[in-house]
Amino acid sequence: MSAWNDKIIFEFRTNGGQVGGQFAGAPLLLLHTVGARSGQLRVNPMMYQKLDDGYAVFASNAGAPTNPDWYHNVLAQPQVKAEIGTETVDLVARVADGDERERIWNAQKAAYPGFADYEQKTSRQIPVVVLEPARRRP
Repeated sequence: MSAWNDKIIFEFRTNGGQVGGQFAGAPLLLLHTVGARSGQLRVNPMMYQKLDDGYAVFASNAGAPTNPDWYHNVLAQPQVKAEIGTETVDLVARVADGDERERIWNAQKAAYPGFADYEQKTSRQIPVVVLEPARRRP
């Protein structure tokens, strides 16, 4: 997976946030997290959904039975960065629940049916993570 991610990250950065292949035309960001156990910087490419004041990303792990590592990282350290296009932004992650989660998740499945396929492959509820702008202190 690391080599696959590295290829996407390189293409993303080389082409101002655009990639080809299965992600051609899809909204993609690079999420920077700190490893929950290692303390090391991690970068993961993932699809996102633009929200009114932030972004949503999805811990689908392609329908695997467990959440992806990056999800555990944002739970342990919610201050993250994301590369979106050519910009890098400071964000704070939180897990959506209830009606908010359902609204965002249903919109993602409608726009990208592959996410519905991931949901069918697993018995876990796929977490929806909201990334909101980090508020600067005055």
